[in-house]
Amino acid sequence: MAGRKLLLFSAMCLLAAGLNGAAAQGLLGAPPAKAPAGTAPDSVTPQTTTPGGAAGPPTPPVAWPPSEPAAPIQPGSPTAVVRPFYDQVGLEVDPAQRGHFIDPAKTVLDKSDALRKSGQGECLDPNMALDNADYDKAEIDKSLKTLEAINGDQAKVIVAFVVAGNPHRLEWKFKKVDGEWKISDLLSVTGEWALSQYQCE
Repeated sequence: MAGRKLLLFSAMCLLAAGLNGAAAQGLLGAPPAKAPAGTAPDSVTPQTTTPGGAAGPPTPPVAWPPSEPAAPIQPGSPTAVVRPFYDQVGLEVDPAQRGHFIDPAKTVLDKSDALRKSGQGECLDPNMALDNADYDKAEIDKSLKTLEAINGDQAKVIVAFVVAGNPHRLEWKFKKVDGEWKISDLLSVTGEWALSQYQCE
């Protein structure tokens, strides 16, 4: 009889532990409420919808960190488009660089320009490519890693670096337009923001 009670008690403990684990997974496994859609670069990005309403193909999943040494950057590749933004701080908000962007990112940047010109202040941080971290070129150059994934006319480049001991991870989204890679959005996995979600009115 004592053996049965012990067995029943053990089974109840295991069941309770399983329920507690499931509850914890529900609380901890869900993305933060403020996280923008598609900020998890290790999973397949949801299909995007073009202005005409047709769904575009998702970009493939990307493994991080890269298991192989980085290949040389190919001219005209998405990675080649991204690199200058890490060589010169604030380049992404420079109107002279607007030709590298398409919507939705371009519209947000254009509205930010208009707001600045009106004298009503700034809408965007001047170093979004650095995840709004302090700029330390030597430290960024030392730790910067990029990983590119291309799927048809869509691509993404994941960028990771460390500043003041804090790791940062961003995802640049691309679409090929007339044979050239254009930036459609910039997401911070670390900071949980997306350029496309800014309202620069």
